[in-house]
Amino acid sequence: MQVSRKDSQKRRAKILAVDDDPGLLRLLTIRLRSEDYEVEAVQSAADALAAVGRFRPDLVITDLRMDQMDGIGLLKELQVRWPGLKVILLTAHGTIPDAVRATQSGAFGFLTKPVEKQELLDHVRKALKISGFPGVDEEWRSDVVTRSPLMEQKLGQAHMAAGTDARILITGDAGTGKKLVARAIHRASARAEGPFVVISCTEVAESDLEKDLFGSERSDAGPDGAERGLLQAAEGGTVVLEEVADLPLPVQAKLARALQENLVRPAGSDEARPVNARVIATTRRDLSQLMMQGRFREDLYYRLNVVHIDVPSLARRREDIPLLVAHFLEEIARETGLRKAYAPEAVEFLATAEWPGNVRQLQAVVRQNATLSPTLVISAEIAELAVGAGAAGLPSFDAARDEFTRNYLVQILQITGGNVSQAARLAKRNRTDFYKLLSRHQLTPDDFKTRP
Repeated sequence: MQVSRKDSQKRRAKILAVDDDPGLLRLLTIRLRSEDYEVEAVQSAADALAAVGRFRPDLVITDLRMDQMDGIGLLKELQVRWPGLKVILLTAHGTIPDAVRATQSGAFGFLTKPVEKQELLDHVRKALKISGFPGVDEEWRSDVVTRSPLMEQKLGQAHMAAGTDARILITGDAGTGKKLVARAIHRASARAEGPFVVISCTEVAESDLEKDLFGSERSDAGPDGAERGLLQAAEGGTVVLEEVADLPLPVQAKLARALQENLVRPAGSDEARPVNARVIATTRRDLSQLMMQGRFREDLYYRLNVVHIDVPSLARRREDIPLLVAHFLEEIARETGLRKAYAPEAVEFLATAEWPGNVRQLQAVVRQNATLSPTLVISAEIAELAVGAGAAGLPSFDAARDEFTRNYLVQILQITGGNVSQAARLAKRNRTDFYKLLSRHQLTPDDFKTRP
């Protein structure tokens, strides 16, 4: 069981500064940090593009003239990858016409060097205001680390549901972050200042669970003779029932009645007490299947499942893995004061490994790697050892293509009984090319011919 209230501290705006002049970059960083902005500084457009996905800035300030990719090239890439991200260009007097053209292409504005401090800060404030920072749309979901379109879709559903008092059922495999989504809904709702109460339906005995939820009659509990349960204690806030599928059937019956009437009856008492808390339920199990087996009440299912949000597994949002890894390493650095990083090939391994335990398992592996790595750079060998042999479940593109091609050839030879001419026609390939494909994948037509 966990009870918390909303943290009133606001998140600092994040600014990515890009300039190939180390001196100017340092000056820009000092000025921005003096105004309590969180700043990441890089010296090239390529580094900036790599940093955006990890750092998730609210604003980018970039020099116009840089080697390899200039500020305009960076602007165009950012518009494609992160539309809506505001960009301010820094330019010398001789390149003002280029900067003007860039603003016409979507840049927020430009500043001429040497940049006057107050002018810089004025532009930054205006850009952040137009971008919507600080806003509920960022703060409410700040604990959910993602750049996955699929996860963004689920968060969109969550935000819409947060604007109502509807009960919500959040499903998903273990470790996907169902409780984080529930907390985000609470923060985005009108109940954000109320308590956020989490109770595990798995870890508590049936008798204790009933008392925890509904309260109990006690002679020492006050003038009304009853101890309040969590459904009452969370008045004005949110109650999260973790793994609701594990609720015993008698408790399910009592909960279904309480949700229907918005009233609770403490154990040992017939007196009903009002409930003013939103209920969110989470589960990793298929409730509709449990209903058919008689292990979950149909009336409770429909009272909980007013809004349904299914949180995707990590396998369906692999683009989030490098971002999550960086996030966990940053958490560890804040806790220990020691900043470690993965070697590029280690990140590649983590991004393609199987994660049956989802985000929770990834976090555990990152913490283990950071603890056991003798150097500041965590090697691929250490990552592979932690995940386990054979965990790299996502094949390379070439391997996946070869597997598909071989399976296709086997299927078509089975259909044609090993007749190469007919198989080549079905595949729309000439005989010579088709024989080359068979040879490459070590397939013999005679093995597929019908024997008398």
